[in-house]
Amino acid sequence: MTYSLIAKDPETGAIGLIVASRFFACGARVPCVGARSAVASQAFSNPVWGTEGLRRLEAGESAQDVLDDLVRRDEGRAARQAHLMDASGGFAAYTGADCVDWAGHRIGQSHSVAGNMLTGPDVVDATFETYDAETALPFPERLMAAMEAGERAGGDKRGKQAAGIVIHQGQSHAWLDMRVDDHADPLAELRRLYDVASERYLHFAQAMPSEQNFSGNPDRTALEAAIARAEAQRQAEGRESRSFASDPA
Repeated sequence: MTYSLIAKDPETGAIGLIVASRFFACGARVPCVGARSAVASQAFSNPVWGTEGLRRLEAGESAQDVLDDLVRRDEGRAARQAHLMDASGGFAAYTGADCVDWAGHRIGQSHSVAGNMLTGPDVVDATFETYDAETALPFPERLMAAMEAGERAGGDKRGKQAAGIVIHQGQSHAWLDMRVDDHADPLAELRRLYDVASERYLHFAQAMPSEQNFSGNPDRTALEAAIARAEAQRQAEGRESRSFASDPA
């Protein structure tokens, strides 16, 4: 039903999970991301693999140990697929024997990709290798570029419907969490949402409180100045806002 990518940004330590599928609201079903680790539970997904798995990974268990235990206990294991990243940056992946072809996964040093009901292995390979190659892109754009490459390689063999991206920057709460639940071109719509987020939201997110800085930066002057600079740059480059927001009548 799905292909997804988990990665850790070597520059910032941010953790990202991005997913696309011909399945409604995959961005709500598949990702479980925390301050230090992540789980993607997919195929005939078991949500407890995500919730329990993330809790144990955040507590320091290894990805392989957690995954082995989840697989062992689940009588539906043959229809499950998951990949995990633990708090030490280690990865593990599992594709059950009954996952619908094509189904498989690929693990690297800094990222992993898994998918099922795909047109073929090229989808996983293109996603994996594009993420590896696009080191100059900002982390969210690098994740999106990788998934777009997987889509060009064939993607979900049933078509397109939904996508989602979750990024944590060392906190239990997300820095960015966006979903497209039902759309003819969900990855393109996810990129539009990211462009809109860049106008104001991402500036606000940088000022959000954290566990280390409980009050964050509540100074609106600095925030509005950063937003104004970004707006001036966008206008100078001739880029129109992609937001659908409306002003008061």
